[in-house]
Amino acid sequence: MSASVSPSDSRVGVWLIGARGSVATSVVAGCAAVTAGLHPPTGLVTETPMFADSGLPPLSSLVFGGHDTVDCPLPKRAEALAAGGVLPPGLPTAVRAELAATDREIRPGGPLPGDTRGEEQLIAAFASDIRDFTRRCELARAVVVNVASTEPLPTGTALPPSSLYAAAALRAGCPYVNFTPSTGLNHPALASLASSTGLPYAGRDGKTGQTLLRSVLGPMFTQRALAVRAWSGTNLLGGGDGASLADPAAAAAKNAGKERVLADVLDEVPEGEVHIDDVPALGDWKTAWDHIAFDGFLGTRMILQTIWQGCDSALAAPLILDLARLTARAHEAGLSGPLGELGFYFKDPVGEGPGALGEQYAALGRFAERLRGAGGERLGEWGAGGERLGVRGVGTEPLDVPGAGAEPLGVPGNGAEPRGDGPGRLGACGGAGHSEEQR
Repeated sequence: MSASVSPSDSRVGVWLIGARGSVATSVVAGCAAVTAGLHPPTGLVTETPMFADSGLPPLSSLVFGGHDTVDCPLPKRAEALAAGGVLPPGLPTAVRAELAATDREIRPGGPLPGDTRGEEQLIAAFASDIRDFTRRCELARAVVVNVASTEPLPTGTALPPSSLYAAAALRAGCPYVNFTPSTGLNHPALASLASSTGLPYAGRDGKTGQTLLRSVLGPMFTQRALAVRAWSGTNLLGGGDGASLADPAAAAAKNAGKERVLADVLDEVPEGEVHIDDVPALGDWKTAWDHIAFDGFLGTRMILQTIWQGCDSALAAPLILDLARLTARAHEAGLSGPLGELGFYFKDPVGEGPGALGEQYAALGRFAERLRGAGGERLGEWGAGGERLGVRGVGTEPLDVPGAGAEPLGVPGNGAEPRGDGPGRLGACGGAGHSEEQR
């Protein structure tokens, strides 16, 4: 898709998978609140001086839509979150128009129970929804972000829902971000698709709480030459995430990312496991406890215990806004393939990169410098060693994806021409109202 307009002159779409969930609702309400000056941009790294003049699309330019499988309207969902203390009192009323405008841009996801459509039909339908959103709202580009509930690890060759949505994003010509531990683009059947589209992508599994702390503490032990003997943890959480992670298969997908962080930042993986317990009474709040046994000088045995209590939606929402802006800017600049520099945001990041938070933050700073130096030109793809690999355009020929159905999953370009009509009201775009059957 052409990307010749300045981000300050165009609107950028953020298509959320799981668009009526707690995280997505917090993203839309929070963006509207910050844009209107009702709240400061706390938690938004892209609003810090590091990203000044990096060409990121302004928050006021973001337009939201998405897929979901349940039908609670966003204004009502926001009211429930405010009642639970996740959103500030009165905020759902203050940004009701923006929530309602986004709700009109949410389309039915799937596959739903009884859905007889095959993988190719579902991918085509999802991609069509995204392209229609981009054209109808006159967007310069759109980024697809998966914030749906964690799904179990797949078995067999069938594509899980997260992979259907990921394939649809690329087919629609859109960069893709997987903020969940779900498979997404990591399915073997999508490997060639991900590498051949010329689109940037990032993920997976957002680093918001317990693992964020692990990525800080792990390097501390290594740098001080302290031997970690065991590192165990427990998570107590409620809400939709707690319910989905009560499934051992889904919990295994979640814990894999937590374990990778320790493997990356310690010389060897210590003993210990992470347990996840569903406590419905906690709602959108969670408590994470870590127990770290380590040896000091002369073998002196010591213990460090940490307790993290927080709200996943409030922790995740600013990161989603950061990632949408960074990925959109990377797309405009012509970057393609895995955005390893965004590993700062993920437990299990794509591409090559360090696991320690400090090193990841430094890599993010270098990414900001690259974007700042890009101006309006396309940067091309960069290798792990900093070499420039060139620019690949979005393909228009069908691509065969083994195991994804009998029909090719082709990846046509977005087809939407950039428009410089200005942002208008946050989250709103032209067109008639549509079905509101989603999450």
